[in-house]
Amino acid sequence: MDVDSSVRERYSKAAQQKEEALCCPTPGYDPQMLARLPAEIVEKDYGCGDPSRYVRPGDVVVDLGSGAGKICYLAAQLVGETGRVIGVDVNDDMLALARKYQPEMAQRLGGDRLRFVKAHIQDLALDLEALDAHLAENPVRSAADHERLLAWQEAQRRAAPAIADDSVDLVVSNCVLNLVREEDKGRLAREIHRVLRPGGRVAISDIVSDEPVPEELKRDPELWSGCISGAFTEEAFLNAFTEAGFLAVRYDKWDAAPWRVVEGIEFRSVTLTAVKPDPAPCLDLGHAVLYRGPYASVTDDEGHVYPRGVRMAVCERTYRFLTTGPLSADFIGVSPAEPRDPVPWCAPAGTRRPAAETKGGTHAAGGGGRCC
Repeated sequence: MDVDSSVRERYSKAAQQKEEALCCPTPGYDPQMLARLPAEIVEKDYGCGDPSRYVRPGDVVVDLGSGAGKICYLAAQLVGETGRVIGVDVNDDMLALARKYQPEMAQRLGGDRLRFVKAHIQDLALDLEALDAHLAENPVRSAADHERLLAWQEAQRRAAPAIADDSVDLVVSNCVLNLVREEDKGRLAREIHRVLRPGGRVAISDIVSDEPVPEELKRDPELWSGCISGAFTEEAFLNAFTEAGFLAVRYDKWDAAPWRVVEGIEFRSVTLTAVKPDPAPCLDLGHAVLYRGPYASVTDDEGHVYPRGVRMAVCERTYRFLTTGPLSADFIGVSPAEPRDPVPWCAPAGTRRPAAETKGGTHAAGGGGRCC
């Protein structure tokens, strides 16, 4: 089965005429924000969640598989004048539909805050419109031409990436990752990691399966292009992001009822959130954290163990992550009254901080509890 062709053909048709059976659009969007969008954009939206609710003012947002642009145009309202939104899609018909309303929406919003880029979501460095232009002037007619093309593509990724390294605050997607070939799914998670700044967030709404999808279903072009047979399993979706280097990977949304059941396999809508870690060095300034409970202990993605109610020694970077990041509702932070001179150090698992070392210090109660 040619996965790419089946997906391209189905979504090109869906850009021309609404298809009811293509994924499971979610109700609950802000009606005032929706009212500002052209009716055609709303009508031809195909997704399974609402990742726009994770957008913050001032964010640089990338929407993977932006389609008709609904999430992009919602995000453009939320980021405000200082933010930007980048929609990424590979389908020319969907890109044309999304771009059709850019001037109108720029006027409504008081400025053009968004652009649409033609690229594969598993290769966010290569601008496919630049590639199309290059091929028009440099057609490939021989093996030597092909080698030159490959070299040009690598140079283009480095010199003029469609989306640069460490340039994005939030990556969202709405029922698109399941359309990527099996062999490219790991690369996709790594590309998301590449473009995010340290501390950048992920909010991916997608379809997962409760069991592995058998090969005969994966070979069905209708099921693949319909967001079914290319789905991650529940465990594999989380693992793809932890293996790419993300922290605090979790299911923030989980539909109780499956969207579809095919041959006994349940396919349901979920939203995954995660955070790209800060690569700053571990420095000991005398900080401690207490895990609030309710569990006897928890272990973070870096192997630190936090028993309930115990002052555990942490480096300054971990302290910031636990008290201001997605886990802040679960931890109490204690900073020393007099900060020490920084010492390179990462607390071994089980290292306690004596109360005497933090007496008179500031206690941060935490709050929030969401990464996005």
